Amino acid sequence: MIRLAIIASHPIQYYAPLFRLIAEDDFFQVKVFYLWNFGITEQVDYGFQKSLKWDIPLLDGYNYEFVPNISRNPGTHHVFGLQNPTLTRRVLEFLPDVILLTVSYNFASIYKLIWEMRNVNIPLIFRGDSHCILKKNNLKSNIKRLFISKIYQQFSAFLYVGKANYEYFKYHNVPSVKLFFAPHAIDDSRFKIDDKHREDAKKWKQELGINENNLVILFAGKFEPKKSPFDLINAFINSRLESVSLLMVGSGVLESQIQELVKRSENNNICVVPFQNQSLMPRTYATGDIFVLPSKSTSETWGLAVNEAMSMNLPIIVSSHVGCAADLVKPFENGLIFEAGNVEDLTRCLQVATSDYQRLKGWGKESSKIVASYSYERIILGLKESVNAIV
Repeated sequence: MIRLAIIASHPIQYYAPLFRLIAEDDFFQVKVFYLWNFGITEQVDYGFQKSLKWDIPLLDGYNYEFVPNISRNPGTHHVFGLQNPTLTRRVLEFLPDVILLTVSYNFASIYKLIWEMRNVNIPLIFRGDSHCILKKNNLKSNIKRLFISKIYQQFSAFLYVGKANYEYFKYHNVPSVKLFFAPHAIDDSRFKIDDKHREDAKKWKQELGINENNLVILFAGKFEPKKSPFDLINAFINSRLESVSLLMVGSGVLESQIQELVKRSENNNICVVPFQNQSLMPRTYATGDIFVLPSKSTSETWGLAVNEAMSMNLPIIVSSHVGCAADLVKPFENGLIFEAGNVEDLTRCLQVATSDYQRLKGWGKESSKIVASYSYERIILGLKESVNAIV
């Protein structure tokens, strides 16, 4: 049995079910070390710009410990948001055979851990999801590339989540022999369309004043610049679609500007509703007929909302900057990919997608087939492969 120490920033709805499954596997004896208690206590979310606490259990079924965080401004939005001076000592007290980092190296605590572990004979595995879809070739980016490559030399193995992430690791000189596939996944037991979800969605559409016969284009996420919600709203307005509504679900720094844009548009088929907690997200996806993620910049490293929407049988439209695009979106099979930042191209995609309802339903069914292999079981397989290669 492998004693596996997992280091995570904070309890996350996408990781907690995975940790439970790893703990149930006889191959591992696992302990998770959390660096921050966001998600299980009422705190302000930097992206949503509101105080929240997730309404699903995140700590059940596995061994864990919260390592004291002394940051004056705890969080994952800046390098000093995770400052845990006792992290290395507490991890080593567990006597691990392997240490898995599921949090970026770019925090004070992780830099300190990597430095302190350099002469300790315990292999480190890193699971990341960054991509370099937008490569730059200037002095600053080249220095950054050299710095990251140097950091990565401290790791014995890497778990990559998809094609763009694989290329990112290769770009930073990680040899193929150290790379193991462990795709991004969600708790698909929560996101399976059924009659209850459909009934809940029907009632919610009525409450929101959305015509029950309208197709619904759905955005669900943080109202922040990287998600580019204005591109979607403007594309919807320009598309002049009949019997189609746009449902914008979320909260964030752009919320008031979004409300103002919708008001000025005088488009009665645009509906903006607040953040929905985890227990309400299946209903949210069931309300949609197409899910759109219009993000631009390198910050949308994957887009796990796409996994959730696909599991709920939704066709997908994403921008070319979304990390999961190359893996999960097959043009004209389960959705479309548009040029990031190109509102005209997104407008065309909305028009094409909504022009054939039967084809759209077929795209949704194909989505559920594609995403089925992006599972926690596949992550655990990749983790085992990496452990067997280095222990």
